Amino acid sequence: MQRLMDRKSLTFLTSDHSRFQNPESCPALVLNADYRPLSYYPLSLWAWQDTLKAVFLDRVNIVSEYETKVHSPTTAISLPSVVSLKNYVKPPQYPAFTRFNVFLRDGFACQYCGSDQDLTFDHVVPRRVGGQTTWENVVAACSPCNLKKGGRLCKEASMFPKQKPRQPTVYELHDIGRRFPPNFLHESWQDYLYWDSELQP
Repeated sequence: MQRLMDRKSLTFLTSDHSRFQNPESCPALVLNADYRPLSYYPLSLWAWQDTLKAVFLDRVNIVSEYETKVHSPTTAISLPSVVSLKNYVKPPQYPAFTRFNVFLRDGFACQYCGSDQDLTFDHVVPRRVGGQTTWENVVAACSPCNLKKGGRLCKEASMFPKQKPRQPTVYELHDIGRRFPPNFLHESWQDYLYWDSELQP
């Protein structure tokens, strides 16, 4: 679990850092045709092999490159650090109902006590009384709170979720995902991400 980070505390790593000598450490940031990341959390990244395959199949434009190169018997190829899709991929309006997306919607925090440790999920209306496993009835909960609430209703347990559970849109999940930047941010990505410092007027 990654902690929330202030934009001003972020450090974009430069291309001469020793981290980038190995191609395996050179993922490409993948942008849609509108130059927005396909996703923020997890950040849309491709391994260098997948990126070069997309380049040779003419599916992407190279926007920026690492200094790192890979070599064939006859040529040296700079590894792309940012690519954009040539054809726009329309994101779905609503995300899949998965455990990960429930955690992301709830900010990776227990909806009863706020803990970010040992997360599981809880049925607000217990299944024993007909509660469904849906966006509108499932919240992130730490194991101690889940155990404490048990199969009781919120009123019975005097435990109420901080936010009423509901189905988020993909755009809402993207916005929440911006609060959880990855540990690795290459300098060539900073014009396409919104975790860096605020623009000055």
